[in-house]
Amino acid sequence: MLMDSSEFLLGVAGVSATLIGTFIVGVFFYLDTDLHRIMMASDAADRYLRSGVRWVFAVYALPLFVALTLAIFDPIWGALIFIGLSIIVVMSTVDTSRRMLARGGSGHSIGLVVNQWACTAAIVVLVVLPWVIGGWVPPAAAFIPSIVLALAAAFASTVALIMRQFELTAAMAESGTADPEPDAG
Repeated sequence: MLMDSSEFLLGVAGVSATLIGTFIVGVFFYLDTDLHRIMMASDAADRYLRSGVRWVFAVYALPLFVALTLAIFDPIWGALIFIGLSIIVVMSTVDTSRRMLARGGSGHSIGLVVNQWACTAAIVVLVVLPWVIGGWVPPAAAFIPSIVLALAAAFASTVALIMRQFELTAAMAESGTADPEPDAG
């Protein structure tokens, strides 16, 4: 039994909503703490990280809102939501790229640099793909590859941001700058 596109789109929207919620928890309970501020190598790296967080939210929003719109309304409404969110995602991509190129923006992390350029390429592809597949007014199914690509790019960026924080924590622990554990007795 094959699943129709509306069921698939609703499932993808659920996955996207779950990932956004998990990301929010990570941002509020770790990235915006004093530990984050202590570990940042430079102001440029902090600005890049915050820009990257905004980018991840925008990219997770694209599959969430486009999938919900396409599952319920006519494809033209999904196309309009897709265009609006694509503009936000492209502007966020330009912002994160600009901040990464600033001196010290990536915090000397090869993983963040590779992720930034790979996700930039993915954004270019996902923005044009529905129209390449479906013409001027693409059907709902033409948006599915872009939605999946957006989820993959956002998830890859989430992983890159988390791994960068782990690198910084490990470096801080190795250098002995971490606060010593209080005595239990």
